[in-house]
Amino acid sequence: MYVPPLRPPSHDDSYISGEVTIDPSAAIAPGVLLQASPDSQIIIGAGVCIGMGCILHAFEGTLEIEPGANLGSGVLVLGKGKIGANACIGSTATILNASVEPQQVVLPGSLVGDKSRIVVTRPTVADVDTINETASPASDEATNGDRPPPMNTPPPTPSEPEPTDAASSPPPTSQKVYGQAQLNRMLSTMFPHRQALNRPLQDGQSPSDQP
Repeated sequence: MYVPPLRPPSHDDSYISGEVTIDPSAAIAPGVLLQASPDSQIIIGAGVCIGMGCILHAFEGTLEIEPGANLGSGVLVLGKGKIGANACIGSTATILNASVEPQQVVLPGSLVGDKSRIVVTRPTVADVDTINETASPASDEATNGDRPPPMNTPPPTPSEPEPTDAASSPPPTSQKVYGQAQLNRMLSTMFPHRQALNRPLQDGQSPSDQP
């Protein structure tokens, strides 16, 4: 990130307004502005180093710079909060109503405490795989929990054939053949001896005894 160089102040004095407490061992560069709004205060601890052109404006609370903290040139601190001991704030960084942990390093040009912008990070492939692996057992348990237990149903029995009532079935009817009488008369005319051959034998009579 490009950080423009700061112009040296035209005067060597610092501007202090409001309830500001500065430890005698603190080092404050020229052109620093320390302003505390009503019902607010600024506390600068021992061994604090504030670079050229820094602006510290406290409002709605207390802004405290703990011992050993270093603020680079052009740092802007607004609102209330605390800069931890031995913390290092890079040049032209901005801190809005936020606190910095002790021995923490803030890179130059950083913006800390801005809640007006929401940064949305896209999940990586590894994160998606982890989420799927975590959700799969839970979904299986939920599915198995909602599923009713299997019922022990007996196997189906083979169906027995229904008995047929022979008495109720109608007797077979003989089919009538048309022209049978004419055929018989024609055969008797052509073969007159056929009737004698087809006539049944009486008791004690041989075929030669028939007329």
